[in-house]
Amino acid sequence: MTDDYVRRVQESRAEKDEFFGDHPQSPIPPERRDSFDGLAYFDPAPDYRVPATVTVHDDPEPLELETTAGPNVRYLRVVTFAFELHGTDLTLAAYRQEGEPDAALFVPFRDKTTGQETYHNGRYIELEPDGELDDGDEVTIDFNLAYNPFCAYTETFSCPLPPEENWLEVAVYAGERTPPW
Repeated sequence: MTDDYVRRVQESRAEKDEFFGDHPQSPIPPERRDSFDGLAYFDPAPDYRVPATVTVHDDPEPLELETTAGPNVRYLRVVTFAFELHGTDLTLAAYRQEGEPDAALFVPFRDKTTGQETYHNGRYIELEPDGELDDGDEVTIDFNLAYNPFCAYTETFSCPLPPEENWLEVAVYAGERTPPW
């Protein structure tokens, strides 16, 4: 991982911290913003930026994802990514909400850090591939960009929970950590 990549990740994190600390639409409760000095992150790590092979689901299967505060949200499983992380072969499904064919690919997941070093309901990654994906395409899954859903900061949000098919049996020490309070 180049110094340039690390710098870009750190700049992106600084922008997010500024938004969370100052913006009226921040998920940080107003009473906590004065003492907020940034989110907790794992250091950017090159081994958590992995190539993944795409399997496209031509007839996407609908799936109801439970949420933190109900009701369930209906998504379509549009692709599955196959990749290796620290010598373990893994897969993650990516979803889009019904009726949003141009939305980013939504990849909610849990891993062995969930509930310990990271938010107890899991984290998210969003991927915006350049154009249509085809079977066998390769994309990069960058776990350094994994983030907590807004419901990690306040109960006023209802967030989709990662389905069991996206529970990884490895620890992912990358991205955002448990909120700092």
